Amino acid sequence: MADKITLEAFDLETVDVDGALREAEADVANDTRADFFRKAALGGGAMIGGGVLLSGFPSIATAAKPSRKQDIQILNYAYTLELLEAAFYNRAVKNGILTGEVLATTKIVQAHENTHVKTLRTLLGKDARKIPKFDFGNAVQDPDVYLDTAVVLEDTGVKAYSGQATRIFSKAVVKAAVSILTVEARHAAQFRRLNGQNFAPRTFDEAKSMKTILRAVGKTGFIK
Repeated sequence: MADKITLEAFDLETVDVDGALREAEADVANDTRADFFRKAALGGGAMIGGGVLLSGFPSIATAAKPSRKQDIQILNYAYTLELLEAAFYNRAVKNGILTGEVLATTKIVQAHENTHVKTLRTLLGKDARKIPKFDFGNAVQDPDVYLDTAVVLEDTGVKAYSGQATRIFSKAVVKAAVSILTVEARHAAQFRRLNGQNFAPRTFDEAKSMKTILRAVGKTGFIK
């Protein structure tokens, strides 16, 4: 690829001061993951710090006990990630960069993510956060970068939902979260297969905290 030298020369430490991005990168545990984050950082337009995204979740510290108030926070967290995924697939399909099985898979996943958005927005009602702007840069222009990105986004979604499982108060929210989590895992496995990766690389997935996930997502520059 034409930007190969530039990407290899890109210093991840310049955009990942606190190590959150490298932690997420290492967590995915694949040789192509470093390339994804470098491409995402360069292709996503102006970078934003993870703190900017985190500022939308002022009560991010884990509460002593699950509560309805905390459920709203968790739902908005999930809503933000689902908005990100839905926008990513919507733009990739609109741009016409995909073909064959990748396109067929993406259209299925696209429908799922848009439905997840609607479901979470309904659960949140008036408490739903404002829809942010997105800039995916090269990730929705280059089919190879797209597939790398899809794998990481879906892997991240699985870890994000898993990380909130013990913090949820309402049975209705638990039901929604678990039903989405299992679908996200199926998405991740399929995109991994299409990308020539092990569809289930670990016996146990490690859950990640809201803080870690939001920092890593914020560092990509996808959310403005």
